[in-house]
Amino acid sequence: MATRIADLSRSAPGREIVLGGLAVSGGVAIGPAHLIESGFEQVPEYRLEEADLPGERERFAEALAKSRRQIKKLKAKAQALPEQAAEDVGYLLDAHAAILSGSRLLRGVEARIAEERVNAEYAVQSEITAIAAQFAAMDDSYLASRIDDIREVGARLIRNLTKRQFQAFANLPEGSIVLAEEITPADTALMDPRRVAGFASALGGAQSHTAVMARSLGLPAVLGVPGLLAGVRPGQTVIVDGAAGQVIIDPTTETLSAYRIRRDLARADRKQLEALVGLPSCSRDGVTVTLSANVELPRDVQVATELNAAGVGLLRTEFMFMNRDDLPGEEEQYSILRGVVEGMAGKPVTIRTLDLGGDKIASALGGRFAEAPNPSLGLRAIRLSLKEPKLLETQLAAILRAGAHGPIRVLLPMITAIGEIRAVKAALDRTMRRLKRRRVPVPAAMPPLGAMIEVPGAALIADALAREVDFFAIGTNDLVMYTLAADRGDETVSHLYDPLHTSVLRLVQFTVEAALRARIPVSACGEIAGDPRFTALLVGLGIRDLSMAPLRLLEVKRRILTLDSVAAARRARMMLDQTDSGRIAALLDDFNEGG
Repeated sequence: MATRIADLSRSAPGREIVLGGLAVSGGVAIGPAHLIESGFEQVPEYRLEEADLPGERERFAEALAKSRRQIKKLKAKAQALPEQAAEDVGYLLDAHAAILSGSRLLRGVEARIAEERVNAEYAVQSEITAIAAQFAAMDDSYLASRIDDIREVGARLIRNLTKRQFQAFANLPEGSIVLAEEITPADTALMDPRRVAGFASALGGAQSHTAVMARSLGLPAVLGVPGLLAGVRPGQTVIVDGAAGQVIIDPTTETLSAYRIRRDLARADRKQLEALVGLPSCSRDGVTVTLSANVELPRDVQVATELNAAGVGLLRTEFMFMNRDDLPGEEEQYSILRGVVEGMAGKPVTIRTLDLGGDKIASALGGRFAEAPNPSLGLRAIRLSLKEPKLLETQLAAILRAGAHGPIRVLLPMITAIGEIRAVKAALDRTMRRLKRRRVPVPAAMPPLGAMIEVPGAALIADALAREVDFFAIGTNDLVMYTLAADRGDETVSHLYDPLHTSVLRLVQFTVEAALRARIPVSACGEIAGDPRFTALLVGLGIRDLSMAPLRLLEVKRRILTLDSVAAARRARMMLDQTDSGRIAALLDDFNEGG
């Protein structure tokens, strides 16, 4: 008999457990569990100069604050467990919170940093070793059990200090299911779909960048699963149902059989979709909608070309900065970008400048800036690039050089003011002149420059921005987040994140109309661009260019082939007249069902 909630003991073999979370990437994955534990491992040791001590104390304080926030989020998630389980987990997390608030561990770490002048992670490990030795000498079973809590808290602190990324994915058995407390976008970038069948985590939001990358990789994923790691054993058979938002641990024979059938049916549907590869993306009434690919990683290029994408509508360059402790130089960036441009064989590639911040953090940059109270509203994207001119001009040089090998466009993220665009134009001019003086091959003309519309302020001045740029790309993910003040990576407010909210639709409409008046192209490149449910709405609003994860191209094409654009426009106008998101959703779904 299956149970719908987590039994923390999980001692009875063969007992199927069904856990619920957020459905973030559809599909079914079946395989052995691979647990990412918060284990304790050797850390580097180095000595500090007197002048370095204040910075090291600040670094420890930031890791401490982050650890406290993580415990708070886990405790909130635990409330979804049954009463007894919630109480047990609550006691455990309360103990961890207490250790993170004025305990001997913290006092000892701070003293070691100040007196021994050692780095914070080594101070944490040394202090835990000392405490463990003292507890063991007392021969008290209660104290011996408490040291396990201290070790877990210490491991969390070290993980946050080192910003350690998961490096073991390359050695996983084929078809593994990764289970973790939290999976970052950088962790997801390390996953090879040939080895990782799917993943789930206790924390995470439906529209976080981790979720976006899961969809890009075609990996079934469920985030925000309470009690996920409470007793599951490595190697245990696990099912991840990315559509229903369920994780099934130790499934029965009947459940396994049913899910294998679902997986086989999905594969059959995929084969039917593949028959559409060579067909033009054209509606029933003859309107062509260009379908391009969002590229998270260079390996996406092969899939995009195999599925006949019209080009790369959004190349996210953050992958070059992830999972490393140094910054990529001009040559390295150029080499990678050239590979993408050449891989598209003459089809246009839209390269977005660095968009770090929010839930995308590069360790090579992390030490330069204090942790922001709200990273989504802080120094990120174009703001970071303009604050670090060398970082920006190095990237622009690599982009311009890649443009000598095929058609490119340059896209600027998180634009909020005309001055930002003009500053980048000046940097582009300087960089182009420098490259020409060095006789480095570059495009004959400056590549088109575009602005991402993902902040309400940008949408509201779209008419002015349209006079400064050559194209718009609407980033619906962030536009929804900023418009509704709902962090897309926070599962506690995920219910507020609504792409069909009237305010969001009006901002999209305002942007599209400004682009049409200025006679510049406008595309949608957020998650809804790759969701067939929203295709009719976007086409009805006047958007004729959609960019999405490569694996979504054929599903969207299938919807376009059945679509009447005139009818879609009438329905979109009807939806814009509504004020209730539920009514808007009903109108959209009714239209989709009727064709």
